[in-house]
Amino acid sequence: MIRGIYTAGSGMLAETTRADTVANNLANGNTTGYKKDIAISKDFASLLIRRINDGKEAPAIGTLGIGTMIDEIATIHTGGAMNPSGNSLDFAIEGKGYFVVETPAGERFTRNGAFSRNGQGQLVTGEGQRVMGQNGAITIPDGTLTVEESGRITVDGVEVGQMRVVEFANERELLKEGNSLFRAPDNGQQATGKVVQGFLERSNVNIVAEMVNMISGYRAYEVNAKTVQAHDQLLDKAINEVGKV
Repeated sequence: MIRGIYTAGSGMLAETTRADTVANNLANGNTTGYKKDIAISKDFASLLIRRINDGKEAPAIGTLGIGTMIDEIATIHTGGAMNPSGNSLDFAIEGKGYFVVETPAGERFTRNGAFSRNGQGQLVTGEGQRVMGQNGAITIPDGTLTVEESGRITVDGVEVGQMRVVEFANERELLKEGNSLFRAPDNGQQATGKVVQGFLERSNVNIVAEMVNMISGYRAYEVNAKTVQAHDQLLDKAINEVGKV
């Protein structure tokens, strides 16, 4: 009975983490360039059950699970839908790739291309972090801005810079840092994705699917909670009633 309480309790803890992950996805359903997370669970080491008193060739009955836990919170890096913004300083990436931005902690990577110009005319993110080009920060003078699919930037037909757009062989190495930023163990390689001007990438969160996941998670939590309650009642009877016999 005690083991049953621990097993069901581990399920409640796992579903709590899963609910938090789904809630964060829902909260960022309209965040530009946001990539959804999923909670991946695994069981504790299962016990192998065999029949006894059947000699050396006793057949295995199967395995007995003794609980579950969250193995990792994985980020899904599939692209989101592109929405036209009509702003020449808004960008999206079609395919694989991340914009490179400069932060106090070093270079970081983002799919959020809602950029603007700061007081020095430099291309920056919404948080004021400079967008990096092949030769450092990108300065945009006044004029008609055009950005090609390769990231080449021209103003009134004159080239003023080249955006750095990189991709990673193993996107699982990218770790979220908030504000749509990722950090990585290396600087990546030249991206195969195309830069699209005047568009913003929506999050890849499916609101309806996440709501279904939330409901399913609450039901699983409720089942585990009732299991804990049932084991508690059996334990109470074992101590207070059977123990008196």
